[in-house]
Amino acid sequence: MSSTPSPKPFSWEYRPTALAKEAFHITGGRPLSGSVRVSGAKNAALKMMAASVLTGERLHLENVPEILDIEVLRDTLRDLGVTVEREADGSMDLTAGDVEWLFVPLEAAAKMRASFMLLGPLLARFGRVIISNPGGDRIGRRPVNLHVDAMRALGAEIDYRDGYYFAKSNGRLKGATITFPQITVMGTENAILAAVLAKGTTVITPAAQEPEVDDLITLLNAMGAQVARTKPDRIEIQGVDALHGATHRIMPDRIEAGTFAAAAAVVGGTINVDGVEPTHMKAFIDLLSELGVDHAIEADPVDATRKSLRVTGLPPGGAYRATNIRTQPFPGLATDLQPSAGLMLTRAAGTSTIEETIFEDRLEWLVGLRGFGAQVEIVDPRTARVTGPTTFVAAEAEIPDLRAGATLMLAALAAPGASRIHGAHHVRRGYANIEEKFRGLGAELTHVSEEGVAG
Repeated sequence: MSSTPSPKPFSWEYRPTALAKEAFHITGGRPLSGSVRVSGAKNAALKMMAASVLTGERLHLENVPEILDIEVLRDTLRDLGVTVEREADGSMDLTAGDVEWLFVPLEAAAKMRASFMLLGPLLARFGRVIISNPGGDRIGRRPVNLHVDAMRALGAEIDYRDGYYFAKSNGRLKGATITFPQITVMGTENAILAAVLAKGTTVITPAAQEPEVDDLITLLNAMGAQVARTKPDRIEIQGVDALHGATHRIMPDRIEAGTFAAAAAVVGGTINVDGVEPTHMKAFIDLLSELGVDHAIEADPVDATRKSLRVTGLPPGGAYRATNIRTQPFPGLATDLQPSAGLMLTRAAGTSTIEETIFEDRLEWLVGLRGFGAQVEIVDPRTARVTGPTTFVAAEAEIPDLRAGATLMLAALAAPGASRIHGAHHVRRGYANIEEKFRGLGAELTHVSEEGVAG
């Protein structure tokens, strides 16, 4: 374990990335056409940036998306003492020597829940950390007690007071069997990041099966870790004394890919979504088939390791088949794709249902969809009914969270006339160059700044 610097008087000053409030102005009612290349996965990139503190050597990440969440974590890492350099080609170099100040403040946590991913790696390498209770999108309770319990199982001592977790370990963490009461993606990842430097063997069950978890494992093994998925829901880690630098290319963002596929299905026209990995999107692609959406998997025009998903929407007056959707942990339909999937149901004839099993308040975005002409009923916090087909009309709406925000943009693009979508800064947290990508498909949209700073 690296030596830990002596405590300093508290003189730390946070310099957050300002999230200026913005609105999208969208003129819709026109089919989309063309090709769009998917960016690197937000949910993989953030965890890999957190992994950089596990070694003092350089970590080189390729295909890092240009999104606000990346900027927020970059600034947080820099204030910890990590050197972070962003290159013009989309890559990022991170070097964490002896981190100077093992403190992740409220300001960082309030902007982005993924800041809590620093708990495991900082604790594993430096033996102590003070980290704020995290924030993030308001889509229901997202407790971090599972993360904390995993650290305690590995031998950490953690106290909670005044909104902060005070964590420390006497010497190296110790391998253990971590049994989660439910599947948790970030909890699995945090446990892995802590266990790679622990003494002995750690077993995690039930371990999340999301492809972003496996992409993180690939990176860690390239850094010298010994992590293996021995069963679909079981991960085994043999702790090592130290990790070294590595180079890794981040997987494509399957959530962004689903959003653009849904754009073609809802707005109309044909979109080629390039750079995708179809095995990561099987549940979503199966839904396209159930609805009757015209789609095909084709060769990617520039990357032989990836594919292109071609989607063609129905002409005006056409309708898909009604169906029911249910979010589940991977390999089921991702909760982050629920808004895009739900929007496609508005184009189906008859009544469809949405069941959200991951977050209890993630259906509230449907209220904003009513203004665009959709017939939706929220039955309870986890269930909704959608009756279609919808004839979209222009409207004004407020974006409640990242994924719902992108979906409300699609509703505006489907509605003839001018719509205004407030809260565009939420979308910029997770979608790289979204305006340029939609304009490249023929969409007419601009953004304007609104008074104030987003919290």
